[in-house]
Amino acid sequence: MLDKSSNWGRWGQDDERGALNLLTPEVVMAAAGCVREGRVLSLSLPIRGATSSPAPTTVPHLRGRPLPQHFMSVDGGDYAAGTRAIGAGLKMADDALVVTPHGTTTHMDALCHMWSGDRLYNGHSADRVRSYGAGRCGIDKAGPVVARGVLFDVARLKGVPHLGVDDRIGPDDLRACLDEAGIELRPGDVAVLRTGWPLVWKNDGPDAYWAGQPGLSADGGRWLAARDVCMVACDNAAIGGLNEHQLADETLTDDLHMIFLWRHGVYLAEMLWLEELTGEGRADFLFIAAPLDIEGGTASPINPIAVL
Repeated sequence: MLDKSSNWGRWGQDDERGALNLLTPEVVMAAAGCVREGRVLSLSLPIRGATSSPAPTTVPHLRGRPLPQHFMSVDGGDYAAGTRAIGAGLKMADDALVVTPHGTTTHMDALCHMWSGDRLYNGHSADRVRSYGAGRCGIDKAGPVVARGVLFDVARLKGVPHLGVDDRIGPDDLRACLDEAGIELRPGDVAVLRTGWPLVWKNDGPDAYWAGQPGLSADGGRWLAARDVCMVACDNAAIGGLNEHQLADETLTDDLHMIFLWRHGVYLAEMLWLEELTGEGRADFLFIAAPLDIEGGTASPINPIAVL
């Protein structure tokens, strides 16, 4: 099932970082040149624990996915009930947080997240993906991402608050965004796609959000991969579109996770919040995201940062 177009072997047979190899010191230095104002925006949704809060009704997530669990091992109530202070009047609160990132939080997919047959990206054996983590291509192999971000604000281009549930972003849409901004996409860039879909959760509720999702088309994905982006980030839940069952309708050949993660080693970041960024009128910026160093992890929560 491997297309002729792929990055397998491009950075050596042992490579586990994929398209992040494009982020050479020269590329990072050029990306830093996008900083013209020094202002910083977070592009992350909040992580709200579902244990004792109304998180299921306040933060977008895919239906049926385990929501974040936030506990305190010790808190103010314990001291009110008689727990001794740990020192001379010294007290503390201590978090216990469990997060399953896929479909529930702003996160970055590792190259081991999805594959076909018995091989991961670059031909690594899928047998190395075990219950305790992936021995190859885990999120710990990625490292921090510091790159030029390019915003493809397709919703704004079309003059709508958000795309329709059946809309798919193709090469013509991507080219139109670049033409309007008067910029070019460069190797090592992070393509940041805005559909506006999180607004549906906020304004219309979970059922409308779960009715399907707009997203990138397979041809749009191949167009970006051919231009050597190192990551594709989107405000929807799966980069590509979803149907009412929260599944992709594409074949294995056209599946966006297969095109990006498996064939080209291009990382994916999903469930971003881009509503502040869209109001800035900036199409390029310094993009920073650091996944947690989870050994063998298939993903990590991230707080993507845009430096304007």
